[in-house]
This record gives sequence, C-alpha cells and structure tokens, in this order.
Amino acid sequence: MSIYQKKSFLPFLLMVILVVIAFFNPALPAGSAEHEYNSADVAWMLTSTALVLIMTPGLAYFYGGMVKKRNVISTMLQSFICMAVVAVMWFAFGFSLVFGESIGGIIGNPTTFFMFNGVLDREPWEGAPTIPFVLFAMFQLKFAIITPALITGAFAERIRFTSYILFICLFFIFIYAPLAHATWHPDGVLLQLGVLDFAGGTVVHMSAGLTALASAIYLKQGKTAKEHTPARITYVLLGTGLLWFGWFGFNAGSAFAADALAATAMATTTAASGAAAIMYILFDAARGIKPSALGTCIGVVVGLVAITPAAGFVSIPHSIVIGAVAAIISRLLIDWRTKSNIDDTLDVFPSHGVGGMVGMILTGVFAHSAINGAVETNGLYYGETGLFTAHLIGLVGASVFILVIAFILLKATDMITPLRVSDQEEEEGLDLSQHGERLSYEGNN
Repeated sequence: MSIYQKKSFLPFLLMVILVVIAFFNPALPAGSAEHEYNSADVAWMLTSTALVLIMTPGLAYFYGGMVKKRNVISTMLQSFICMAVVAVMWFAFGFSLVFGESIGGIIGNPTTFFMFNGVLDREPWEGAPTIPFVLFAMFQLKFAIITPALITGAFAERIRFTSYILFICLFFIFIYAPLAHATWHPDGVLLQLGVLDFAGGTVVHMSAGLTALASAIYLKQGKTAKEHTPARITYVLLGTGLLWFGWFGFNAGSAFAADALAATAMATTTAASGAAAIMYILFDAARGIKPSALGTCIGVVVGLVAITPAAGFVSIPHSIVIGAVAAIISRLLIDWRTKSNIDDTLDVFPSHGVGGMVGMILTGVFAHSAINGAVETNGLYYGETGLFTAHLIGLVGASVFILVIAFILLKATDMITPLRVSDQEEEEGLDLSQHGERLSYEGNN
C-alpha cells in the first residue's frame, strides 16, 4: 500500500501565492460604523450556519454508505474536501462572484469583496437587515460548500481525486456563482424575471443534479456499474439523519430571522420530507417492492430537495403535496435511469436535479403572498399565471445553461488532467489507488 504518486507542484504553488496575498491583505474594518442587530436573529443565524455545515459530513455518510466497500473513504473525502476548497475560494473571490457588484445580472465583480475586504464593516445585506454582513456571508458559504459535494454521487467510484478538485473549482466559478448571483442578487437576471427560490432549489439542487447528469454521460459507465452493493446501509441512515437535521438550518435559516417565516419554513420542510418518505415506500409497495431503509432515506432527501425552493412561500398542506409528488416522479426517474446506460451511480439527477425541478415548478403553482410578502404574484393554483410562467422560463433557461457549461467544464478538465481512473485503479478501488488507504474490515467490494 503506497502513499506516493507523481509529483504535482503547480497546485501547491497556487496555494502559496494565495497565502502571500492574504498576508498582505489583512482586510481590517475601515471605520467604526455601528449597526443595530437583533440578538435573537444573530443567534438563530449562527446556529443555522452550523446546521447547514453539518449537512456536508452528513452527505459524506449518505454517499459513503451507498458505494462499494473499496470506495467508501474516497467517496466520503470528496464531500469533506469541499469544506476546505470552496471555503478558501469563497474568502478570496467567491463571495464577490455571488454577491459582489453585479455585472449584467449574471455574475458579481470578483474585486468587490476580494479577500473579504469590506465585509466586516459593511452595512447588512438588504435581505438580512438584522444580522452582520459577515454572518450573511458565512451562511451563504455553507450552501456553496455542499453544492459541488452533491455532484460526487454521479461519478462515484471512477473519478481521479486531483481531477475532481480542479472540476469543483471550475464548477463553482462558472456554474454555481453565476446561478446564485442570477437568483439571489437584487440585480440578478432570474430574480428580475420573477423567479422565487427560497433556499436553493435552483441554485443548489438543479445545478448539482444537472451537472451530475452531464458528468454521468461524459464519464460513461463504470466497469462494475451493474454490480452495485452498498457498503453500509447504516451509514446511509446516519447520513440521512444528519442531512434532515441540518436541513432545518438550510430552509428555516433562509428566513434570515428568528421569526414566523422561519417557523413556517421549518414546518413545511418537516411536512414535505415526511410525506415524501411515506409516499416513496408506499409507491414501492403498490408495485410489489419491499419497503427498504435505502428507499426511505432517498424519499426523505427527495422531499427535502423539493420543498427547498418553496419552503417560505407555500402553505403547510401544500408542502405535503410537493413532497408526495416529488417522491413519485423521482422514483420513476430512478427506475428509468437504472434501465438506461447512464451511470449516475447514486442517482443524483433523479433525486436532486428532478427534485429541484419539481420544487421549482410547484413553487410557481402554490406560492402565496399570505405566506410571504415577497410573493408579488400568487401561484397558478390561485388563478394567477405570472409566477408560474416565470418559473417555467427560468427552469428551461437555467437547465440549458447548466448542461452546456457542465459539458464544457468536463471536457476542459479532462484535457488538463484525465478525469477517469484507469480500469486497474477502478478495479483496485479508489481508496487504495487515489489515497493509499483502506477500511480495516475484510473484503474489497
């Protein structure tokens, strides 16, 4: 078991350069401007920020339990490393790309908050007026961290770790940042169009799910694609629990206050995830399939994904509808994917991509201003068409953008450094071939 590989000096040099830049850019507050904050809101948003972060280790367990034993460490590390890589990019220029001065409503100016200059003493973000701007920035960072981690389930067990690092950097810059800016920045093109995304159905789940689909198509099938034996279902259950727990910060935290809207988002999140889990296994039972722990966990996640864009815009009963509908659609897409030649190993597209799409469409159906005053045009269910139309246009536009850019980034990464491991490395397992590590229990599956 060797820990050595071919030397790679350039990434180390780039990190050293960044450290030097940080040394000469202390980003101290420029003045002593005082802002009034709400202590309860600050406490809730600090808690929510931590809750969202715990979702990424939860995702590591969720995915790690689904892959073969010889790939558990590699799969889990692909999620963990995002907490480091994306964080460093966020502090350097990533936050500016998303929330900096808008360039055409598509991307932020990377120099606006370069190295977090001006963040500590800036007035609060207009959508979060009762908390420090730096807290808003940290909360948004956690969304940026988990998004590329979600993609990993599509190419689990067959991607080079170093190539993966490059790809998630490119994904963040060219897909996540523009989509987040367009959706959540006041001057963003999707927000100006009228698209509502409470907590990331479009920004997080559609971007990850559609990129996962492109990745699965580009990388083609793994050599043992049809021999899928989960390593530990108990890991999946643990991961689901952590994701479910953290998702309350994800959705309820997106209210940016400890108020009734946050409580509503927490309630809709609970209702949708529960309904989806039940519907998933009952739909299986109606087709003669045993209710499974894995199916229950997938159902929970699909419900959480689908309610994400709608959590603060729809009523609690309608959140049950959203969860149940998303569960059936995602289950049917998983069946289709299994029979196809698309090796989306852990069904990221049917769960996150399709779940996000269903949530986006149904937000346009069920959103109402009585739940959230930010809803200027009520959903189709209430006889108004403006919001629903905007969401259909946004869905098509965002989907085309994500898929086209994803294929370009995959090709670019592959030209710089091969994406796929060799057949021998895949057979050996990525734990050994990529990291020189392995789990201690017997068996190499």
